[in-house]
Amino acid sequence: MNIFRLVADLMHLASFVILLLKMHKTRSAAGISFKSQLLYLIVFLTRYLDLFYAFVSVYNSVMKITFIGCTAYVLYLMKTKLRATWDPALDTFKVEYLLGGSAVMALVFHFKFTLSELLWSFSIWLEAVAILPQLFQLSRTGQAETITTHYLFALGGYRGLYLFNWIWRYFTEGHWEWLQFVAGMIQTVLYADFFYIYFTRYVDLFLIVATVD
Repeated sequence: MNIFRLVADLMHLASFVILLLKMHKTRSAAGISFKSQLLYLIVFLTRYLDLFYAFVSVYNSVMKITFIGCTAYVLYLMKTKLRATWDPALDTFKVEYLLGGSAVMALVFHFKFTLSELLWSFSIWLEAVAILPQLFQLSRTGQAETITTHYLFALGGYRGLYLFNWIWRYFTEGHWEWLQFVAGMIQTVLYADFFYIYFTRYVDLFLIVATVD
């Protein structure tokens, strides 16, 4: 495992920690897209079916189970304890198009025409666009809590670092995952506007604080 993948996995894990801490501390799910979280759960369930028939490593298995468990727990909180704090009227993105489009892409672009490989390809394409309901909701409200922006930054950073992971593996191992790289590029592009706003916001904040000091 190279440093890019390790840091990417840790950032992915950090995104769950940030999100769950936010939900427990504020006792609110405001600003979080239920639809994006549901899409991520579908991504993990369709991608990690190999948990039942292939063992890679303890690290690999623990990470997969953690991602599934944390996402399911977020959905559980949003539908039970924090239901009153989540406004479905703001979470209106048509996810049917994302699911259908990902299914078509998986049928056209895949490595093997088997059920497990098609589901894996489907999960790759779906993950590339799963953040869209969250970004759409953010654009509708025009504002987000600081902790929510940190969650999105960690999630976007994880995917961005995975691009470097694949490039690194190509030059050091001769291993190339073109499908994952293309899907990762799409996802990174979707985050581009958010990254720009995030960085300019905190650079301006830093300059203000430095000026005051």
